[in-house]
Order: sequence, then C-alpha cells, then structure tokens
Amino acid sequence: MTLPEILQATYPLPAASLQQMLTLAEHVELPKGTLLFRDDQLAHHIYVLQRGLARAYARRADQEITFWFSSEGAVLASIRGYTEQVLSYETIELLEDSSLFRINMPALLHLYRTDVHLANWGRVMVERVWLQTEQQLIARQFRTAEERYVELLQQNPQLLQRVALGHIASYLGITQVTLSRVRAKLK
Repeated sequence: MTLPEILQATYPLPAASLQQMLTLAEHVELPKGTLLFRDDQLAHHIYVLQRGLARAYARRADQEITFWFSSEGAVLASIRGYTEQVLSYETIELLEDSSLFRINMPALLHLYRTDVHLANWGRVMVERVWLQTEQQLIARQFRTAEERYVELLQQNPQLLQRVALGHIASYLGITQVTLSRVRAKLK
C-alpha cells in the first residue's frame, strides 16, 4: 500500500488535507529490533507501517507483556504520549526489517488545530486503537486460552509465521507451556 492509500483507509481526506499530511511524512527503512517508542522516553513521532511487523509491550519486573501486533497499513503511536505528551507506558518494537513513514508529532498536532479533516483523521485513528485495546481486554477477561488462540488463528493466521511463540503466548495472556498444550489439542 502507498502512504496515501493507508491514510485514506483510516479516514477519507480531501486532496488539500492529504497533501499537508504527505509533506510531513519522511520515509525510513529500519531494521528488526528497532524500538520506535520506549516507555522511558517522550514520543516525538508517529509512524505509518508500509511493510513489516511491530509489537507493543509493557514491562513488569523481568517480564514483557505483549498487548498488540501491527502489520502493513497500521499507524503506530504511543497513545499516551500522543494524547497527553507524557512518557508512555509501552515500548513498540519492530519484529521485522520495516519500511515506514515517520511523521513529526508536534507538526501533526499543529495541523489538527488548523484542518478539521486532519483532526478527524487523528480522532478516528485513536478510536481504532482504543477499540483494538478494548477487544483484547474483553478477550482476556471472558474467553478461555483456547478461544483466544482460535480467534487469533481466524483473524491473524500470518502472525504464527511471523512472530515468536513467546510473544504470541504473552499476547494471549498465557504461558508458553499453556500455548503448547492448546496448539497440541487443536491439531
């Protein structure tokens, strides 16, 4: 997908608004393992993922808890840093060599104040992230490990080919041992 296609898929923008957004975007190629956002640093950019895969996780003691994966076409942002301009609670890591567009957040926030179409684009982008987070929370609270795994297989089967099983287990809120049992049971 091209950057205009990705932006328009989030929220349709008139040509002038789209052009303003495109002028902010800088194309970057970053290697696997790059941390786009860290829980101990202020975020100064958002990213649009053209090619590659990313995960968001939070650290607790010596454990990383993965709470989402994003692939081609996703907008990557530290939502707390984006909405409040404070330190985020998550780290966002690239799981593959990736092609992205980096957008300066202060410049983008300025455009939101001057262009209602871009402000609506930003609102819809955040609403989608909140919806994704809510769905994950509900799944962890009301579905069994097996149900969560089956849902992952139905919605994102390619993740099993692209993501380490430890990250998958963490995302599902289970141990790797439980994941192995669930996978064996479903074969």
